[in-house]
Amino acid sequence: MDLKGKVVITCAVTGAIHTPSMSPYLPVSAQEIVDAALGAAEAGAAVIHLHARNGEDGRPDQSPEAFAPILSVIKQQTKAVLNITTGGAPTMSVAERMRPAQHYQPELASLNMGTMNFGLFPMLNRYEAALKHQWERDYLGNKDIVFRNTFGDVEHMMTTLGAGGTKFEFECYDTSHLYNLKYFFDRDLVAGPLFIQTVFGLMGGIGPHPDDVMHMKRTADRLFGENYRWSVLGAGRNQLNIAAMAAAMGGNVRVGLEDNLWAGRGRLAETNAQQVCSARQIIEGLGLEVATPMEAREMLALKGGDRVNF
Repeated sequence: MDLKGKVVITCAVTGAIHTPSMSPYLPVSAQEIVDAALGAAEAGAAVIHLHARNGEDGRPDQSPEAFAPILSVIKQQTKAVLNITTGGAPTMSVAERMRPAQHYQPELASLNMGTMNFGLFPMLNRYEAALKHQWERDYLGNKDIVFRNTFGDVEHMMTTLGAGGTKFEFECYDTSHLYNLKYFFDRDLVAGPLFIQTVFGLMGGIGPHPDDVMHMKRTADRLFGENYRWSVLGAGRNQLNIAAMAAAMGGNVRVGLEDNLWAGRGRLAETNAQQVCSARQIIEGLGLEVATPMEAREMLALKGGDRVNF
């Protein structure tokens, strides 16, 4: 299969950063998350990155039971790769965060590569008047969030989930996270091709400047050479700018309402598919092609959708 010029679009449809009061279009219920995932896949996303939420108040929910009605329905209706988060929410314990991936043994799971300060509080002033739930205020106003991902935590998730054939989307929020990954790679705890998602513009991580993007790419190239596939996540208004930059340099891209609620200045995105279509326009405008789910599986050396536990 000729994969030259193919670009994998990942769509993260709901996440745990934005809260439901911020946008009426943020998927909250299981059915809304399913509909968002199927729409994104139809628009061209080869990988769907999944979180679950409490259907009543929209708070993040990492119980395997919350994922059950989401995973089974999506798998029946699309061939897209389903990527289950182990990030959950940064306020959760590591054991809680990894439960769904441990239970369902997906083809792909996210894995954060370092402990970091995680600052959501700048959003509180912007949205406070609109917040409907007290948990949203408590969550967004917390200036003491430490997103725990120690070497012991990461190794435990690598070995536990890797035993079932799950591979990882390595989320790297700063240069040190690339070096952390190199430590595990050199000790054969993970094998190439590594799927490295460099994250830009979240408070506590590296910024969204083009120099930051280039720095992360140069560092990954030096550390991993041909042993990795690069993708980018630009938070908020940086989403498509960084996606365009990465696609032009041979990378893959991630979009979705987990990372950005907007479709343009002052205009909320009404669907995840809308953002996938915007990314696809950029990719095809560069003379490149959007990878199919089958092509993405080959590019990332995944085990296949028939070997998951859902």
